[in-house]
Amino acid sequence: MTKTAIESGAYLHHIHLHSPDPGALARFYADTMDMPDIAEADGAFIVSGPRRQVVFSAGPARKLAAAAFACRDQVALAGLFGRAEDQGLSPQPAKSPLLDQGAFAVRDPDGNQVVFGLVRPGNEIRPVSGTASRAGIHGPIQHLTLASQDIAAIEGFYAGKLGFAVSDRVRNEKGEVTTCFMRSNHEHHTLACFLHRDRNGIDHHSYEAGDFMTIRDWADRFSEREIKLMWGPGRHGPGNNLFIFITDPDGNWIEVSAELETVYDRPVQEWPHVERTLNLWGDGLMRA
Repeated sequence: MTKTAIESGAYLHHIHLHSPDPGALARFYADTMDMPDIAEADGAFIVSGPRRQVVFSAGPARKLAAAAFACRDQVALAGLFGRAEDQGLSPQPAKSPLLDQGAFAVRDPDGNQVVFGLVRPGNEIRPVSGTASRAGIHGPIQHLTLASQDIAAIEGFYAGKLGFAVSDRVRNEKGEVTTCFMRSNHEHHTLACFLHRDRNGIDHHSYEAGDFMTIRDWADRFSEREIKLMWGPGRHGPGNNLFIFITDPDGNWIEVSAELETVYDRPVQEWPHVERTLNLWGDGLMRA
């Protein structure tokens, strides 16, 4: 079966998080993650910075409202919609403040909403505070990692039904898959999933710094705000990327990453479920 998501050139455009206090969380991201433009639309807060945007609305902490992927063009979006219909996923029209008309949504086996669409041209969102778009620290939003109690179902949905490609898997001593890394373009993973024994939802989301010196700049920015790194600096085995992690006020994990592997055509790699797989340099943040 063809890799329809790969053919669509889909990339993670933004995520939508729930929060008990979405305004406060929006202000945290606006300042800490250098996304100073804050807007409101349909009861949600949208924070924007150089090539990165996140949406916040009222709801439980650490709850993913939606993950939104942008496709290359209308033909690519139509192809992905057709595949979703053929696979019985019942794609539904989706309204997004950041995507153009024609976006659609499906839900994965854990109930996570995934939206595909085209980027809305222009700037229809009214700024409430902040400054106009300007140069800032490099860090486009790059990937989302889910938490799930059923990795096989998540892989079957994204790779089997939507046409993502699997780049790497991590297996424990019993042969059970504990992590799956999937891509929808040339980047090693735009979506991943870690096995969590006790919950489904979001594990973390990540911003691409580009190089290690820019990771240093992000770490200095966090330090200026007295935000401690919760993990890193380190280097992942799968993807070979450098990383640091912090935690936002709601407990969401934020990664800043650099030098993620580019994948065009290679076999799926298998990794052991050990600390060194998660961090070639030191301690691993083991989930399951």
